[in-house]
Amino acid sequence: MSTTLSPWLLPALIAIPFVGGLVAWYAERLSLTWPRWIGLLSMSATMLLALWIWSQADVPGVIPAHGTPAWLIEFRADWIPRWGISLHLGLDGLGLLMILLTGALGALSVACSWREIQQYVGFFHLNLLWNLAGVMGVFMALDLFLFFVFWEVMLVPMYFLIALWGHSSHGGRSRVYAATKFFIFTQASGLLMLVAILALVWLHKENTGQWSFEYTDLLYTPLAHWQEVLLMLGFFVGFAVKLPIVPLHPWLPDAHSQAPTAGSVDLAGVLLKTGAYGLLRFVLPLFPNASQDFAPVAMALGVVGILYGAKLALVQTDIKRLVAYTSVSHMGFVLLGIYAGSALALQGAVVLMLAHGLATGGLFVLCGELYERLHTRELGKMGGLARRAPHYATALMFFALASLGLPGLGNFVGEFLVLTGSFPVSPWATALAATGLILAAVYSLYVVQRALHGPAATDAPVEDLTSREKLMMALMMGALLLLGLFPQPVIDLARGPLVQIAYWYQQGVPTP
Repeated sequence: MSTTLSPWLLPALIAIPFVGGLVAWYAERLSLTWPRWIGLLSMSATMLLALWIWSQADVPGVIPAHGTPAWLIEFRADWIPRWGISLHLGLDGLGLLMILLTGALGALSVACSWREIQQYVGFFHLNLLWNLAGVMGVFMALDLFLFFVFWEVMLVPMYFLIALWGHSSHGGRSRVYAATKFFIFTQASGLLMLVAILALVWLHKENTGQWSFEYTDLLYTPLAHWQEVLLMLGFFVGFAVKLPIVPLHPWLPDAHSQAPTAGSVDLAGVLLKTGAYGLLRFVLPLFPNASQDFAPVAMALGVVGILYGAKLALVQTDIKRLVAYTSVSHMGFVLLGIYAGSALALQGAVVLMLAHGLATGGLFVLCGELYERLHTRELGKMGGLARRAPHYATALMFFALASLGLPGLGNFVGEFLVLTGSFPVSPWATALAATGLILAAVYSLYVVQRALHGPAATDAPVEDLTSREKLMMALMMGALLLLGLFPQPVIDLARGPLVQIAYWYQQGVPTP
């Protein structure tokens, strides 16, 4: 662990958005603009703090694959000692990359809602920032009870974001329906995961005589094969719903289509990644034998998700639902890479998580900006935007090309590494998954053709991107270019923990 960084930096990463949300809520009494600036500064400060940690941390070049997990920073404080529960936070290269993504997309979520949200502005930013604070905790919690608390903290604010500020189709019922559907799916799967956590802790106590929710203690708990399989399935379903994996995905298109723009960016860019992170951090290391047995099923589900999501994207007429189904397809590649289990495939999955967050986040921002101008999301009512709004058309074209995996952009690197790492494990699954790249090109160019070209549904002028929107798009495009052309710093940062996870997964049982 690095000796130059204070452990209190980890609670600070959670406290900044948490306190920022409270301040933004009260600041609404003074001005509607203050909550926006407070939210933007809070998430920007979080992102800059994460970048500073990266620049100062002593990132190990090689981590002993068979040893105890190594953390760049670690924070620990007693909470409920009688039950072995502590406030234990830790950050390694994998977690740090997820924190950076959360900070960047959190700032983007605030910026893109600048004009869209005009009612209860302070309460909106309270929910948005508290949701992001919960995500920060999920990426750092090393006590499984604390992890579950943060997992639930993400849920309620997102429910309010969709239910209160979402788009209504039928007298307000659609957004409440979508929010309730999201709540039921995630709450039910979360409770199943809680049961699995408590069962794992109880089995650990039976073996050692001590209660403990510590990740590093539970990592080495001896389990009978049937116990490991049942516990693995409990964790897997909890994370599969959030990823989401077909057939546990029905909440996603409704939530995206009804959510405000900031909610869609948050959902696609950040919340979906908590499911993939949970598989990497908990399922594979805690239950390696059961995970290996389950790998053919999981990889098959990944391939189904790739093809099913792409197929449904092709028949959508609502541009937000189309982008939502592309998320199902792209996260299928992530699932395939995770259960391939090789270090190369895991690295590809992480790069793709970052690239997907940036590219899909950019697409949802553009969908929101287009809805503000045209007051419709129907592709049939668009057309001719390349002529009427050239800067908007440029940005949409860029993110569409990123989504289809154009070489030179981040998505291509992630998908290429996933397919390369998965092929030795399952050639047939990899070959089928690769056909998803063809479908991605079809649905991406379909959006470009319907929205940007062809006859316009109306001759009314369309406002092009404002200076604020151009800056947002430029930063996102620059990040995707950097990730596509210079991915090595990201790969190096995550290599240590991913090599360790791959070793445990392939060897069967982690050893201290």
